Amino acid sequence: MSRKISIEKNIKRMEEIVDKLENEELDVEKALSLFEEGIGISQKCHKRLGELEKRVRLLTKDSRGDLIETDMQEA
Repeated sequence: MSRKISIEKNIKRMEEIVDKLENEELDVEKALSLFEEGIGISQKCHKRLGELEKRVRLLTKDSRGDLIETDMQEA
């Protein structure tokens, strides 16, 4: 079973990558490798944020205008 890395940890790693790309003299291969890693992390974060957004959207209003939570299995 694979563990999901938190969005916060992914963002921290992205910051490290950006810092290296901006502030270190890297050879082309190392820079490209870091760039590819960053793109992969970005895609994972985008997917996870989409999943979280779906959960948030499950909060809906009932006929009186009150917020209700809909079970994800019903959605």
